[in-house]
Amino acid sequence: MKTKIGRYSGYIQPFTYLIDLIIINVLSVYIMPFHANEIYYSVFISFAWFVIAANIGFYEVYRYTKVISIVNFAFKQGILFSLFCLALEYFYSETSNQKAVALFIILALFLILFIKLFIYYFLRKFRVLYGGNSRRVVLLGNYKNINPLKTFFTENPDYGYKLIKVFTLEDHKKERISECLHFVLENKMDEIYCAMADLSDSQVNDIINFADNNLKTLKFIPNEKQILTRSVKFEYYDYIPVISLRNILQDETLNKIIKRVFDIVFSSLIIIGILSWLTPILALIIKWESKGPLFFIQKRNGLNYKEFNCYKFRSMELNDKADLDLSSKNDIRITKVGKFIRKTSIDELPQFFNVLLGEMSVVGPRPHMVSVTNIYALKVDKFMVRHFVKPGITGLAQTKGFRGEVETDEDIINRVKYDIFYMENWSILLDIKIIFITIYNTLKGDEKAY
Repeated sequence: MKTKIGRYSGYIQPFTYLIDLIIINVLSVYIMPFHANEIYYSVFISFAWFVIAANIGFYEVYRYTKVISIVNFAFKQGILFSLFCLALEYFYSETSNQKAVALFIILALFLILFIKLFIYYFLRKFRVLYGGNSRRVVLLGNYKNINPLKTFFTENPDYGYKLIKVFTLEDHKKERISECLHFVLENKMDEIYCAMADLSDSQVNDIINFADNNLKTLKFIPNEKQILTRSVKFEYYDYIPVISLRNILQDETLNKIIKRVFDIVFSSLIIIGILSWLTPILALIIKWESKGPLFFIQKRNGLNYKEFNCYKFRSMELNDKADLDLSSKNDIRITKVGKFIRKTSIDELPQFFNVLLGEMSVVGPRPHMVSVTNIYALKVDKFMVRHFVKPGITGLAQTKGFRGEVETDEDIINRVKYDIFYMENWSILLDIKIIFITIYNTLKGDEKAY
């Protein structure tokens, strides 16, 4: 039976978050039951634990992370968490209980570190014995430059990198590069590792474009004499430096959790506060004006290019081309109530159900319908990069005036440019800013909303 690569990888770190949270709160109840309000105390220490962890990178453990690094982060986490707990005890507790606090901290850190290392070693064994949690990779470059990483991959199966093929560039360089890229597509490779010193600038750009447009992870093996910009992300496989050029902040586990919690809370407020009473009203109006369902359901491409059903309030007469032709200004298919709900963006509100289901985010690159995505992917460079994150109800590109109908190539090119900037510069504050600008533009009236 073939193991599905990466099937459960996304659940590993959230699972460790949950385990750590349980350990901290259970120990606080049993070791320190002398607080007047145990719930507040639990909330304080849980919040402090995760704030400290976010700042020092306690949960950023990858398959190539060294055990000494895990222990080092745990040591830093323990010191800062201890200082917080002792300060909290000093300022808010009526009695002095430093011994109990010290016992709580020692036990909590010991159990958390034990479980963290257990999961770490368990995954390494799991990769060797069952081949799960693995990545299929290829190497590209001159033998001398790629051999250290080749040796690392072959001698360390517990890291979960399956080296499928090596493409050397000693001769027929262009043909070998082309062969490599074709092999990556045909055999569904996950990651490409290239020796940077063996490629020209144009070849590096071509490979970057290929990886972006085909949703492949690309990393470079640097020459020790090369000087790189500070924006480049360095990773170390054993002692071998590897460069990652596409740093998507939402891939980090803590950022995923923050964004997902925000999406759930915000979408729930909209569904309960607005859609609960607006939906039956619109159902009467929409069905009174034209025959057909209340909702328009359209296939769109989301995270990792997967298709999902995108919900909208129906704003058009029933027609056979709804999934093929984009709407345009003065489109005769749009109903009277449809013009109003499209102008005010009310038709987009059902997408908060998509957000609640985890298919979309409140903020992100706008998803396109399947019929035009393939066209844009061939026409616009790096268009596919947008699918590295969940699509959004609104996005940075929309706040910059690139929403609605794509009238020229410049419209879609600028959308992609702003979407990539958003992905590589994401923060929860940026999301909030985009939401406020979207609300302001909606109330003010957007010329491209039709």
